[in-house]
Amino acid sequence: MTGGESLGRRSEIPLDLGGACGCIRTMSVDAAIAPDPRQGDPGWADLLAEGRAPVLGLVLLGSWVVAADSLVTATIMPSVGAALEGFAWFGWAASGFMTGLVVATASSSWLAERIGLRAAMMLAGAGFAIGCALSAAAPGIGLFLAGRFVQGCAAGWVIGLIYVALAILFPQRHLPRVFALLTSIWGIATFAGPLVGGLFADAGAWRGVFWMFAAQGLAFALASFLLVPASTARGASFTLPVSALLLLACGIGALATAGITASLPLAAMLALGGTALLVAALAVDRARPNGLLPREGADPAFPLGSAYLAYFCMTAAGTAFTLYAPAMLQYRAGLSALEAGYAVAVEALAWTAAALAVAGSGEAWRSRFIVLGPAAILAGTIAITFVTAGGSLPGVVGAGALLGAGFGLCSSFISQRVIGAFDDAGRPRGSSAISAARNSGGALGAAVAAIAANAAGFGAGLSDANIAPVAWGAFGSGVPFAAASLLFAIRLARAGPAHVQA
Repeated sequence: MTGGESLGRRSEIPLDLGGACGCIRTMSVDAAIAPDPRQGDPGWADLLAEGRAPVLGLVLLGSWVVAADSLVTATIMPSVGAALEGFAWFGWAASGFMTGLVVATASSSWLAERIGLRAAMMLAGAGFAIGCALSAAAPGIGLFLAGRFVQGCAAGWVIGLIYVALAILFPQRHLPRVFALLTSIWGIATFAGPLVGGLFADAGAWRGVFWMFAAQGLAFALASFLLVPASTARGASFTLPVSALLLLACGIGALATAGITASLPLAAMLALGGTALLVAALAVDRARPNGLLPREGADPAFPLGSAYLAYFCMTAAGTAFTLYAPAMLQYRAGLSALEAGYAVAVEALAWTAAALAVAGSGEAWRSRFIVLGPAAILAGTIAITFVTAGGSLPGVVGAGALLGAGFGLCSSFISQRVIGAFDDAGRPRGSSAISAARNSGGALGAAVAAIAANAAGFGAGLSDANIAPVAWGAFGSGVPFAAASLLFAIRLARAGPAHVQA
């Protein structure tokens, strides 16, 4: 069935928020799926009208908690390693977090359907607080790693449930603007994260970071109780696909471990095995009547499948920039770690600026931006491969800005197409699968980039002899992913919003 014709009758979603928070008035599903072109651009004021402002604040808070936690934690990890004598376990902190993140994201729609969106968001916030508390109170590296895994699971639920909330609580005409605002939160976190983390690390108070985010997790849980309507609950027909989740967990775990493994043969085996497990997870999931991913979403022959694959490949292509460009800028351009981090953060700034600039575009331009975005990502990935090894700071900044702008131009419109393709029953799963596709692509892209960079000698440190091969390996490995994302985006754009099959 098509996005514009997905329901044979109009059904009403009661969205009464009640109390001092106001209320979102009853919204028809048809209006949520297909905006009326005669109305034109609804504007920012309409986005905040009818009680939507508090709920928008809630989803922005959730995005902030996850984004800031991941970026601040990366900054304080040297302090954690010194305090807990756990330098050898650095990679496992990131690997465990990523594994929990992807698996929980994939299961977030099941959780929302099982216990209701409000209860699921409260559980995610409370779980995040518990994970942060475990890391904050950890006497040794073992409990710290356990806390990071719990944080990853809870963060995955938060992100996945945000997509579910957007699909349920906001009309589709507002989604490009909402996604642009979510992107701006990540941009703010990119700039604020290293600064906040550095302040805590310099003060010898790294544990305070996790207590701070534990409090924010509890705030998210409380706000979810106050703002999310209880009427967005429950469906018992969707059972948890345990076998697919186990394969997904093993696959992401293998890919994440491949990215931190010094042995090149072992890393290659883990990457190949992880990819095979992801394919197996898709196959097992497609065999179920109600899997994690909508059945057509796993098939590139369908436009909806092209949307998920475009997300997967785009993220895989862009991962290496944030992982390897800072080290190369420190070596070649003589920047400090903080300076290099902020130079690379221009990608996030460009992403935010582009997303906000095009958020009010008409339907014809949205289809164009769906293609122009991946084209810019491809051009930026190629440019980064050439300019980073030379240490040209303006060149790296420009290429990073082009990469970020590509994501900003297309991401919200691809998400809008995906969410608009489903009726009430399929919208939670379809929307939460967006984040799962992106995070899985990021895991694969990081693993491939790590294998290529280490094969060029990155594991032994950067030198004048190996910096160019490392750049070609780390960034050049993303070019095929970027090219594939462009092909999938072209197919999605040609299909048009009314022909994305769900």
